[in-house]
Amino acid sequence: MATYKGKQVSLNKPRPIRKGEPSYGRKKSVVYVSDGGKVKRVTFGDPNMTIKKNQPGRRSNFRARHNCADPGPKTKARYWSCKAW
Repeated sequence: MATYKGKQVSLNKPRPIRKGEPSYGRKKSVVYVSDGGKVKRVTFGDPNMTIKKNQPGRRSNFRARHNCADPGPKTKARYWSCKAW
């Protein structure tokens, strides 16, 4: 557990954004990660789209388009989107 803006949050556990919770740009999911000594909130995903990762062609195209072979640091949305796919 860690503290983000005065509230207790769990780190590295993606979850959907709850209704009524500020989403800062209308995203589908949120995850809290540790960035050095502080906690960072990372939002990712399009709320109007569904993930269809069970279709091999779509999964392969998404992963190629977003360069999921090298997803980058945990503090970026691309890392968490690639992990979901």
